Amino acid sequence: MALRLRDDTLRNAETKICNLTATFSVLANMELLLSVCIGLGLSAACGFRIFVPLLVTSIAAHSGHLDLAPSFDWVGSPAALTAFSVATALEIGGYYVPWVDNFLDTVATPAAVVAGTVVTASMVTDVSPFLRWSLAVVAGGGVAGIVQATTVLARGLSLTSTGGVANPIIATAELGGSILTAIAAIVAPFFAIGLIFVVLAIASYKLLRRRNTTAPPILTSTAA
Repeated sequence: MALRLRDDTLRNAETKICNLTATFSVLANMELLLSVCIGLGLSAACGFRIFVPLLVTSIAAHSGHLDLAPSFDWVGSPAALTAFSVATALEIGGYYVPWVDNFLDTVATPAAVVAGTVVTASMVTDVSPFLRWSLAVVAGGGVAGIVQATTVLARGLSLTSTGGVANPIIATAELGGSILTAIAAIVAPFFAIGLIFVVLAIASYKLLRRRNTTAPPILTSTAA
């Protein structure tokens, strides 16, 4: 009788250990998914403005509201916070100067991909370096590049249709989108990811439709 009770106790203990292990595994996977979503949201914000999401990340890390990978602790340092603040102010001001904004778009396209890669890598922890940088380059850099390409297309259409008069309006919309996306990525990452896909789909549809309607008609010649 005593042996049977001991066996039952051991089985119950093993069952509880297995359940706890499975729970910890699920929590670890959810934490990884959450980190990836935060990184992708910040990468999308980099497509609108390069330094705004870096500044938001630095503020959140410096205040203790965001945990970064050990090799990216420098992002939350006072020196990095100051540098990102100055760079953000210069970037925002530059987009309100005629023709300078188009030059910044040319430089910002590869820079946004790099920034998206860095912020995604800084968020993904407890994985191998190969997996971290693979996710960062493919997902983070890819999302930042897609968003940046959309803004470049919008600015190009504005330049051809209005001579750049509407560029300050586009710059303001991009700045607001970068700020909101960066904050939402930290506060509500899953909501931010869904919102990004919806906004990109709507913006791409409207830009392509406007581009098709403003394209000059193709003239065909007929033989006499």
